[in-house]
Amino acid sequence: MTLATTANAPITSLRASTLSTLGLGSPLDCFRRGRLPMTPEEAVSAVFGPPDRRGSLVISGASGIVGAGKTMQLGSRLEPFGVRVVALDMPGAPDGIGRQYPGLVRAFGRDGADRVMSNITRLTYDGKSLPPQLREFDPRFLLEAIPEILDVKRSHYEAFRAEYPDLEIRSVTSGFPARELGVGVAHPAFPHEINKMWEMVEEPGRDEPSKIPALLWALGLVPVPVADHWSFVLDVIFCGVTQAAIRYHRASNMPYWKIDKWVRKILGPNPFRAHDAIGAKGANFLTWSCLQHLGEHYGELFTPTTELVERKESGQNWYPPNHLRPMVDWELDAAEQAELRAWLVGPMVQMASLMLEEERAHPALANAIGETCAQLSHGVLALARGLGLEGSRQVVSDYHQLHPAAAEGAWFPEALTALDGPAGQQLYVNAEHDGTVGSLTLSREAYNWDVDAELNRAIDWLKAEGIERVILSGDFHLATQLVGADTAEFFPALDDEEQGYRVSHAWSTTARRLHDEFATSVAFLHGKRCLGGMLELVLHCHYVVAESSVSLGFPEITLPVVPGMEGCHWPFRRTTADHWPRLSELLFSGRPVKAALAEGWLIDRAAPLDEALASAWELATGDGIDRRPLAEGAVETSALAAAPEGAAAAAIHGTIVASLSVPLAEALEQQSRHSGRFMPSPECRGGVVGQTRNRVERV
Repeated sequence: MTLATTANAPITSLRASTLSTLGLGSPLDCFRRGRLPMTPEEAVSAVFGPPDRRGSLVISGASGIVGAGKTMQLGSRLEPFGVRVVALDMPGAPDGIGRQYPGLVRAFGRDGADRVMSNITRLTYDGKSLPPQLREFDPRFLLEAIPEILDVKRSHYEAFRAEYPDLEIRSVTSGFPARELGVGVAHPAFPHEINKMWEMVEEPGRDEPSKIPALLWALGLVPVPVADHWSFVLDVIFCGVTQAAIRYHRASNMPYWKIDKWVRKILGPNPFRAHDAIGAKGANFLTWSCLQHLGEHYGELFTPTTELVERKESGQNWYPPNHLRPMVDWELDAAEQAELRAWLVGPMVQMASLMLEEERAHPALANAIGETCAQLSHGVLALARGLGLEGSRQVVSDYHQLHPAAAEGAWFPEALTALDGPAGQQLYVNAEHDGTVGSLTLSREAYNWDVDAELNRAIDWLKAEGIERVILSGDFHLATQLVGADTAEFFPALDDEEQGYRVSHAWSTTARRLHDEFATSVAFLHGKRCLGGMLELVLHCHYVVAESSVSLGFPEITLPVVPGMEGCHWPFRRTTADHWPRLSELLFSGRPVKAALAEGWLIDRAAPLDEALASAWELATGDGIDRRPLAEGAVETSALAAAPEGAAAAAIHGTIVASLSVPLAEALEQQSRHSGRFMPSPECRGGVVGQTRNRVERV
């Protein structure tokens, strides 16, 4: 019988959900309601009007890099709802929209691309007065992407407000606060046509979330509210790491392209290559602009170097042509590496303290922006948290020894103590409950050691709260898919079998808690896909419910690695031998299967979204189908087909046989040993994981 007492009970959270920052409530409420907070149709109607009176989206500066990318991204999502996109720019502007067409064809096919393009109307204007024919399109939302010149932007808004006083206006600015612009901010992350994350600031005077963040969220994008400070979060990080790299160049005379390799190894991004990829002329100006304003407010931590000022004027690329870039080693001894680390990590931690002091964003959001948009291996808050308070103080002190002027402002070491609280400790995993049913939500799409530690803490918290029923899912905000394990965590295992064993054994032990420590556990999958280690994780739940269109798979053989979170025996123990060929196909081919085709042998139920949400809630509260049994004894493997050719297939097949041939209590050890043993093999070291490590770590 369903536990009726949970229907309207108040929700207690380990930390505030990021979904709530959009005014969209709690993930647990999505399950209790059996629907998401808002449908795309509802969100579109709220902004553009009902279907019989749809207004339009206007993108000004639509021929530029940002404007053209957003024209494609929003146009493709709004076309099915009958919202016309008006692309506005100056006469003679380069055809940025036309350059987007091949990518649109790749994404939607030629017919789909043509349909999207036919829904875009291009208009030109003189920059002062609006074209009169714009009125026939009934503008409801203006996304401004004109150059970063404050007076020009303000005049632009005045012209639109004079004609359309009720128009929603957002600027794509990467640096100007809303209070300076007089309008709200919707700053999209690069690359503009594919990255879904947008930094959002409401228009001055508004305290509650408006209709625009909800619109972007309902269209499948990732709006992230940030505070109204210069350069928000992303460009503090991205421009900041660029500045740090330039300062190291000044100190060492190391070429920019070689510094990029060290930055990638230590932090993750390639800031100089990113500038060249965006287009150095425009990107150099934007970085200079952000740093110039930040420097005026916060001092020498941000003040642009002369090299950046020069390249802002010249538009020169940071990377020379290949024939002028000899691939020579640039050896650094231990002391030199420590100095480089101080130049790079010190300012990042100092910037983290500034963002915490000013509360620039929900900590999980600030951290995610660094990873998703600035391409940090670990977000700035996770980086500082990993160093600890004393380690953070020390690396900033080392940096200040090298750059004393940076110590004169924007350093708030005490703010880092916030990382010891729930919001700082749970950057990737949150937990909620209503007194009876709990939820565990993942906001990082790839599993790593941080996620593992946070998941264990979240489980501990639910257990301490007396919760015996739980739903595991993405967070309905930051995680639009669950792609598997973060393969960077495998790098140490390529040289040391015990490190591979450690990863497999520890992560599998965490996954088993979902099965062993709750009376009922339900995994819920929605979005694009759930693959690899993330799929192995959720399969440990007593039930798995998925939206029908979700892709499920084990791509490990394509890397190649041996699935290390019990994928080589747990799914086999949960189904009958007549379904083993399907599981073997997943493991040996690496090709995914749609959830609708995996019901009954890999997962328990697949359904359209609302039905799947309701089903997950029914199962968590006690109603629904019987559990598929889990074979706890040794399992006869004679029905298992022979392995395909290849060392990786042989290793996976051997792991299946060894792990099934012993009782469940011993299977984790078998699986972990086999997985760890394959990591240092020539096949793994020569595959995707090994090649990626070489690219990242060889400088």
